[in-house]
Amino acid sequence: MAKLIDGKAVSAKVKAEAAEEVKVLKAGGITPGLAVIIVGDDPASHIYVNNKKKACAATGIHSEEYALPADTTQEELLALVKELNEKEDIHGILVQSPLPDGLDESAVVEAIDPLKDVDAFHAYNVGRIMIGNYRFLPCTPAGVIELIRSTGVEIAGKNCVVIGRSNIVGKPMAMLLLHNNGTVTICHSRTKNLKEICRSADILVSAVGKAHFVTADMVKEGAVVIDVGMNRDENGKLCGDVDFDAVESLASHITPVPGGVGPMTIAMLMKNTVTAAKLQNGIA
Repeated sequence: MAKLIDGKAVSAKVKAEAAEEVKVLKAGGITPGLAVIIVGDDPASHIYVNNKKKACAATGIHSEEYALPADTTQEELLALVKELNEKEDIHGILVQSPLPDGLDESAVVEAIDPLKDVDAFHAYNVGRIMIGNYRFLPCTPAGVIELIRSTGVEIAGKNCVVIGRSNIVGKPMAMLLLHNNGTVTICHSRTKNLKEICRSADILVSAVGKAHFVTADMVKEGAVVIDVGMNRDENGKLCGDVDFDAVESLASHITPVPGGVGPMTIAMLMKNTVTAAKLQNGIA
């Protein structure tokens, strides 16, 4: 039976470390600040933003929410980003995804000052991740690395398989595993022999967004299984990409959904905001 990887416990540790750093910065007259922009009325996005605000309050980070109507124009959104780029008490800028139809998300991300890009989505930061000389790491992949480390399992030398090739999770996840000396394979919708490749994984990370996609016959006995998926099953219940009940008996360690990767994303955002405040004040 697999050991559960407790994302809530690991995220609490990361947030506690960030809170200690915030205390030190405040003693030196610096209060890290995060601005979150949300456009439109997507209910899930509003829940995420509220959770981020709560995490900021708990960590001692100053937070500002900019809730814009769904009919906001590209020009208005870019003007707000420009204003926040120039605001000295704001060190991190996050634009909540998805944006309403008609808005160019990539153009908005590219408008954010790379030093304030706490999501690490700007091409400048993506390039730095690629070469291994990064300032910020994307929150979800960075959180996954923390969860793997919490198991005591070494990434170095392990066969690591990532299912999914998104710019937000799949691609950066592969790079972070590679930077930790894993031997990495990325699988996607065109991959042949998917089951065989997944079964070779000592560390299997699924970020495909399909409920119960990873079945027991895709998992090697003793593998570490990280489930990034956040889906609804046929009964509307929250679940991951992994068929948890079937895979749990095979894996050595496994993340639950919810309570696994989810809490880590916001914890790493707090860490990135602290890093951004230090960078902009010449401390890091």
